[in-house]
Amino acid sequence: MSTSRAISNRAIPIVMDAGALSDASAKAASHDHADDPSQPLAGPAPVFVMVGDTPIDEAEIAREMQFHRADNPHDARQAAATTLVIRELVRRECERLQLAVEALDGETEDEARVRALVDAEVPLPAADAAALLQYFEANRARLHHPDAIRVRHILLAAAPSDIAARQRAQQLGEELIGALRAEPDRFIEFAMRHSACPSRDQGGELGWIERGDTVPEFDRQLFMLKPGFAGLTVETRYGHHVVEVLERVDGEPLSFEDARDRIAAYLETQAQQNALHQYLHILAQRYGVEGIALGD
Repeated sequence: MSTSRAISNRAIPIVMDAGALSDASAKAASHDHADDPSQPLAGPAPVFVMVGDTPIDEAEIAREMQFHRADNPHDARQAAATTLVIRELVRRECERLQLAVEALDGETEDEARVRALVDAEVPLPAADAAALLQYFEANRARLHHPDAIRVRHILLAAAPSDIAARQRAQQLGEELIGALRAEPDRFIEFAMRHSACPSRDQGGELGWIERGDTVPEFDRQLFMLKPGFAGLTVETRYGHHVVEVLERVDGEPLSFEDARDRIAAYLETQAQQNALHQYLHILAQRYGVEGIALGD
C-alpha cells in the first residue's frame, strides 16, 4: 500500500512489508490458480491464513491479487494476503474500541476504519526544529523548486494493445523527425495534420510543464531531453510522440524557510509509518495471525 495522506480528513494507507509465507501458504502459492487467479477454484476454497478465528481463504486472496500486480504471482499473492490480514486486524480493533466510523466523501469503509483508528490510537509525531534543519543540511541537493520545460509535440495515437498500430506510429514519427531536421519550420503544419492531441490547434504547443504534470512515462522521458528535437519518438500509453523542447529551466535551490513545510511533512509521514508498523505488530500479537508473517 502507498504512502500516507493528510491525517485530518483522509484515510492513511498502511505500509507493511509482507514477511515470508508459512510452509502451508507457500505451498498454496505454488498451485496453478496462483499463476492465474482469475480461474475459479474447484470446490471450497482452501484456507491457509487466519486472523484469530477468522479464515482468509484462497478465493479472497485471489480476488485481491488484481490490486497487487507483480511480475511474480507469488509476490502478488503475498501482498494480497497481507492486505487482507491488515484489513481484518483494523476491523477487529475498531470493534473492540467501539469507534464510530463514518466514511468521508471519496472514502471506502476500510479507509474510514483506518483513519478512525489512526486518529484514536496512533498520535501524529511532530518533527522538531533541530530535526528539520538537520534534514535540510543533509539534503540540499534534493531540495529545489520544480524543474520546468516548454515543449510542443505531435501525438501519433495508437492503443497499447495494438502492436501493429504502434509500430506504424513509431515509423511515421521517425519520418517526421527526419523531415523536421531538414525543415524545422514545418512543425506546426505537421502537428495540425498528424497529431491526435487537442494541442494540434496550437501547433502542438503544450506550454510550460513541471515535473509530475504529465503521465509518468512522458514526464520521465521529457526531463531527460535537451532543447531541440528529440532524436527518437517518445512512447507513452497514448502512442508515439514527436517532441521538440523549446526551453528548459532548472529549479532554483530552496531556502530553509521555503523547504521547512515540505521537510516537516516528509519526516512526519515517515515517523507515522514507523508508528503504524509497530502498532500493527501489536494488533497481530493481540488477535493472532497464522499463515503469513508480517514484515519486521
